[in-house]
Amino acid sequence: MPDRTAQALAFLARSGWGDASCEVLAGDASVRRYWRLRQPNGDTAIFMDAGGDTDSTHRFLRIAALLSSLGLSAPACLSQDAECGLLLLEDFGDDIFARVLERRPLLEDSLYSSAIDALAVMATVPLRDDLPAFRAPQLVETAAAALGWYPGVSDAVRDDILGALAEALGPADAAPRRLCLRDFHAENLVWLPGRDGPRRAGLLDFQDAVAGHPGYDLISLLTDARRDVSPATRVAMTTRYLAATGFEPEAFAADAAALSVQRNLRILTQFARLALRDGKPGYLPLMPRVWVNLSAALDHPTLSRLKSAVTATIRPPDAVLIEEIRSACAPSR
Repeated sequence: MPDRTAQALAFLARSGWGDASCEVLAGDASVRRYWRLRQPNGDTAIFMDAGGDTDSTHRFLRIAALLSSLGLSAPACLSQDAECGLLLLEDFGDDIFARVLERRPLLEDSLYSSAIDALAVMATVPLRDDLPAFRAPQLVETAAAALGWYPGVSDAVRDDILGALAEALGPADAAPRRLCLRDFHAENLVWLPGRDGPRRAGLLDFQDAVAGHPGYDLISLLTDARRDVSPATRVAMTTRYLAATGFEPEAFAADAAALSVQRNLRILTQFARLALRDGKPGYLPLMPRVWVNLSAALDHPTLSRLKSAVTATIRPPDAVLIEEIRSACAPSR
């Protein structure tokens, strides 16, 4: 097997960045790793190592090109060895939405407006045909992946919840399919105030894009597992999105509630799995916020069966349950 470090150094040398200094950047839940490179003249770039995942690297490049063609801000590719999973990308800087809002909370409306404007572009442009489908069967499948890891969820309980979820998601399949990035939230958006309109929202982590319901990314943004979005901002941004896209509000709200249940249920159980199977308890403190988002979505009047199935069997992630998961956490990998 080729030496990974040697491959990376050779790639950077070929790209003209062999003399750059490097700074490790925070990664995500995948195998991808990131560094900021800095040339002696001060120029910077982001080096991404996808761990040899060729398919993911090609998807990243394809979706980045698609987003750029729509007039949105995806990082430009400066150099690539996609077959080795190595990319050199434009550096958007450190102004991740979540970090900016920690320092300047009054900018929430401006930042989220730029993100909504980007979503409106994706929702109103006809979809490319080659993106994977993300309809009700796929949504149920992704929700099922970690459900059995949640404490107290038996096979029978799992099947009951998934059956109710499939029923709830059925009406959403009538909506048009649009470009859906899947992880559209404040940790994957960079504030670029020097650009205009929707281009002020720099887009990251989009290689898993699918052909999905146009409201899925809106739900990801406004029911964020990592930060609280103010109720006023949720209302204002939903209103802005509906005005820009022309979707019928009542039907859209019902679809959005079902999508929010799917997403938050998946995240809740995935956080448990990351701790119990993978030895990654760092996500456990986020679980109460996810539960609040899940509970709010379940209150929609069209979801009574699903609410009964979930609340009768899924334990709230209170301090007792979180400590139970933590104490059973797998050894760290």
